[in-house]
Amino acid sequence: MRAPGFWSGESASLAPLLLSPFSALYAAATARRVARPGWKAPVPVICCGNATAGGAGKTTLALDLGQRLARRGIAVHFLLRGYGGRLKGPLRVDPATHDSTDVGDEALLLAAERPTWISADRAAGARAAIAAGAQAIVMDDGLQNPTLEKDLSLLVIDGNFGFGNGRIIPAGPLREPVEAAAARCRAAVLVGEDETGAVAKLPPRLPVLRANLAPGPEAALLAGQPVFAFCGIANPRKFFATLQQAGMVLAGREAYADHYPFDEGDLRALLAEADRLRAVPVTTRKDFVRIPPAFRARVTVVTVRLEWEEPAAIEALLDPLAAGVPVAA
Repeated sequence: MRAPGFWSGESASLAPLLLSPFSALYAAATARRVARPGWKAPVPVICCGNATAGGAGKTTLALDLGQRLARRGIAVHFLLRGYGGRLKGPLRVDPATHDSTDVGDEALLLAAERPTWISADRAAGARAAIAAGAQAIVMDDGLQNPTLEKDLSLLVIDGNFGFGNGRIIPAGPLREPVEAAAARCRAAVLVGEDETGAVAKLPPRLPVLRANLAPGPEAALLAGQPVFAFCGIANPRKFFATLQQAGMVLAGREAYADHYPFDEGDLRALLAEADRLRAVPVTTRKDFVRIPPAFRARVTVVTVRLEWEEPAAIEALLDPLAAGVPVAA
């Protein structure tokens, strides 16, 4: 879906006010759900969550944490719901046989790096991962899912979007009040500059770790070249800005709804526009897995990674969890 314009807080629409009674019901239901006890896994469980619907950088953070734990010799498995896919799990994702319609796009990104499980029931997914050798589990999303107890939860915030208009679904993008989400987290991770004053809305006691999105190595090869960028992510402006900061010339751009299912007609039109502009068609790694395979050779992926202002701070949060985990052989 594409988020309503009034969710950003930049609209004078009366919709948030009119929808506020439904927001109260949504918030109450979420509060009841998260209060339920979850299963305590025998291995560390880390949750990359957020307070808003849509992307905030959770998958990028999950990949970063997976790499950090793996460098310590820990067998890391990823766990997520598999949003956008038809399969419910528990299921280990196999990029050779599953596509985004099966397991969702984030699952394919994570599975390209480490063992990844989708499961609507996170506890069942965790049990399956542990049986397959997981020594630590990193969850992509799931802060509002109570079925699995977390040892470390991080509140991921998109600095460009923040908490939107500050209202609960459907009047705004919040899944629950900010203070309620923050109360279950050890720290917040702010990705990008705090353009909306989101940090001021957090409890003063909550540590805030700051990071920025940095383009992957392929960006250097495109510096100075005209590119035609397209994507279907929650905040396309973030992707377009990353390309420009990497020195690419943004000859054209096209934004679609988050998790948009590209078809052959879309790709023909996009590639024709790139040809007209004499530009290299580029997209995100998340979008690439939703492109029909026959067109992938024509599209260049620009990856991103997290660049921490203080890398020692995130390592310090992982230290007590990793201390009791035996190093994988």
